[in-house]
Amino acid sequence: MPRMRAVDAAVLILEREGATQTFGLPGAAINPFYSAMRAHGGIKHILARHVEGASHMAEGYTRAKPGNIGVCIGTSGPAGTDMITGLYSAWADSIPILCITGQAPVAKLQKEDFQAVDIASIARPVTKTAATVYEAAQVPGAFQQAFHLMRSGRPGPVLIDLPLDVQLAEIEFDIDTYEPLPVYKPRATRAQAEKALDMLVAAERPLIVAGGGIINADASDLLVELAEVLNVPVIPTLMGWGTIPDDHRLMAGMAGIQTAHRYGNATMLASDFVLGVGNRWANRHTGGLDTYTRGRTFVHVDIEPTQIGRVFAPDYGIVSDAGAALEQLVEAARERRDAGRLPDWSSWVDACLERKRTMHRRSDFDDVPIKPQRVYREMNAAFGRDVRYVSTIGLSQIAGAQFLRVYNPRHWINCGQAGPLGWTVPAALGVCVAQPEATVVALSGDYDFQFMIEELAVGAQFNLPFIQVLVNNSYLGLIRQAQRAFDMDYNVQLAFENVNSPDLGEYGVDHVKVAEGLGCKAIRVRRPEDLQDAFDEAKKLMAEFRVPVVVEVILERITNIAMGQDIDGVVEFEDLVDSDIDALPEFALLD
Repeated sequence: MPRMRAVDAAVLILEREGATQTFGLPGAAINPFYSAMRAHGGIKHILARHVEGASHMAEGYTRAKPGNIGVCIGTSGPAGTDMITGLYSAWADSIPILCITGQAPVAKLQKEDFQAVDIASIARPVTKTAATVYEAAQVPGAFQQAFHLMRSGRPGPVLIDLPLDVQLAEIEFDIDTYEPLPVYKPRATRAQAEKALDMLVAAERPLIVAGGGIINADASDLLVELAEVLNVPVIPTLMGWGTIPDDHRLMAGMAGIQTAHRYGNATMLASDFVLGVGNRWANRHTGGLDTYTRGRTFVHVDIEPTQIGRVFAPDYGIVSDAGAALEQLVEAARERRDAGRLPDWSSWVDACLERKRTMHRRSDFDDVPIKPQRVYREMNAAFGRDVRYVSTIGLSQIAGAQFLRVYNPRHWINCGQAGPLGWTVPAALGVCVAQPEATVVALSGDYDFQFMIEELAVGAQFNLPFIQVLVNNSYLGLIRQAQRAFDMDYNVQLAFENVNSPDLGEYGVDHVKVAEGLGCKAIRVRRPEDLQDAFDEAKKLMAEFRVPVVVEVILERITNIAMGQDIDGVVEFEDLVDSDIDALPEFALLD
């Protein structure tokens, strides 16, 4: 039996499990693991500037491509605690990433050794498992179990903590006989699919709600096929955006109290039956549950048994991987269609299309400073169908979801539940690593951008080009809008006069100088008519220099974006378009 250090065995397992892309920072307590990666030579590594940034890079890498598992590596103590936000956001959105931390030697644990903290206990609430490995012989099993858990059932993150002496100890291990553990995913039965369809065909105005579980299962084609076989409209959640193209005749818009379309909410309110697949009934999608559920029958399909009934009790629940459930539903629906046993919902679909054609928010503002709605309109025109958007939270993300267009799965990469500020830049870098030929466009407000701005240097160092659209109103815009309920504007202004950049006026941080100082390119836009030229120039700079390019757009200081507490009570602050889709020339419906 071959003998090797435990860390050498761990690196061989990473290769066998297909997790050969890592992100992280070396340190004293994890240096043995780095020495194993160096000796192996087949594990790629991106050096982050902050370990939280590395964890978000791992998330972006996983989210960008089916089957990917990003790996984040850090030393003991604060490196592990820095990873917690990344673990939380991955756990909340069912994203498998593996975090590996160094640790003080076993004999020094519980003795307040330098940078020794019980990271496994800290991480356990936001992982599928988190464990410190105390015996070197258990390292292969710990990694094998980690990959099994990350891929089985509801996907999610895992943390493995490796004491220094455990990493260095020699063990017997034969990689040639190693096999990944079988992945377990519950599968819907034909009887369950038939029951769900029995309930659906009894409805007059049915909908399918498509969640992020469909994207995790790489089953968007099945979702579209089911919708087309049934001729039933689809409302994607924010995490499921892209499962059906925005210009598909059965894409009925997103519903919700923030990241939603007017026509999506109107169609949800008009429905009488909802089949939810791979979704979690998140509160930004549902708003008040009394309004959301009133007058509707619900079937819920989810991979996690405890998710059924967590938010509200459906009329029927199915525990299943989204892809497996859709396979059964498509097969059963095809048979019913071919036998002439499906209702004709054409008039319902036509009503949904009419709402989609006419119920829009205005985006053609010519104001200076620029109104944010115009920015997203110009982004649609500039970047087309194949762009991959990355965003996290704030008015920028909410307005982006209201106005941008998405046409493919994994082309809207968003931290849906946790929403940590600073997520966007490192996540975009992870997407670039996973999809090096893709056009990646990140969307941030100024505060999200400033949180982890140092990670731009990673893009410059490793030639990871993307376009960062930075909409700058020098405000914590979403919090300022929420403070209206308290009649205050308190501690949310980022404005100041920068003594080094007086031309900025009161917009404070000179993001162009900072980006250039970090090795990137940057453009500032003040007038709406200059946006297209700026985006074109950004594409050229990105192609020439292979670095991130920041397009900073100076916005009006205060814009309130449509939102509310219930899907029938969304407050609109700007002009609406209720006449014709021509108001949005970049958006055409398919016949």
